[in-house]
Amino acid sequence: MELGLVGLGKMGGNMRERIRRAGHTVVGYDRNPDLADVHSLEELVGELSAPRVVWVMVPAGEATQDTVDRLGELLEPGDVVVDGGNSRWTDDEKHAEELAAKGIGFVDCGVSGGVWGLENGYALMYGGDAENVAKVQPVFDALKPEGDFGAVHAGKVGAGHFSKMVHNGIEYAMMQAYAEGWELLEKVDSVENVREVFRSWQEGTVIRSWLLDLAVNALDDDEHLDGLRGYAQDSGEGRWTVEAAIDNAVPLPAITASLFARFASRQDDSPQMKMIAALRNQFGGHAVEKKK
Repeated sequence: MELGLVGLGKMGGNMRERIRRAGHTVVGYDRNPDLADVHSLEELVGELSAPRVVWVMVPAGEATQDTVDRLGELLEPGDVVVDGGNSRWTDDEKHAEELAAKGIGFVDCGVSGGVWGLENGYALMYGGDAENVAKVQPVFDALKPEGDFGAVHAGKVGAGHFSKMVHNGIEYAMMQAYAEGWELLEKVDSVENVREVFRSWQEGTVIRSWLLDLAVNALDDDEHLDGLRGYAQDSGEGRWTVEAAIDNAVPLPAITASLFARFASRQDDSPQMKMIAALRNQFGGHAVEKKK
């Protein structure tokens, strides 16, 4: 089949290559002309035969909204837009409604796989009407990992990105658990080879995972992570997961704590810890450390 692909960064570029390897035609557009096959969205749409499928892989928010708006003016009834970025599920509902008014279908797709997806395949979670999903199915089949699993029609519009959001929330908590365990192992004198402890967990334990494998890779590159600053950004999906939990009265203590731990990494000198230290000094006479 033919596919238009908008956004050819780290994910989009590798996705284009994997889809082409499966024998499909991909016409790619990116603001960076060195990456693009065509020089405009107009040219991209003109290269595709109807009914067209255009997959969008640009940052969530304004960039996605602008791209969907422009495609809404360029595409025709029966065409389909796929948002494969990290959009919020509520934006999917808005985009689907706007495009449906013009007879254009919409599918949202959460994509996981990062820089490893080209070779290993991408885990896909997509939402939308069965008719629109069917038009994209050959691309889903090309992108997914080999085997029976790794892709799911999660439900109606928004279900794909909601599922990916929860996936990323779980990812936050898992990474936090590995990080806390690593720090504790590094802290004690009795454990002399933390990296090999992590490596030993890769076989025969209930906590073995791909994330654990990646942790071992990182420790092989820098055994004590001395070259890294203790700072971790959050993509936004962790926040959305916690907000959705509040809206639905679902307790998420581990995921919420892992998100707040990211925020702690932004502070070189935590104001909260100043207050805690002051209170401990006031009620218990505990020592405080003064700024040098």
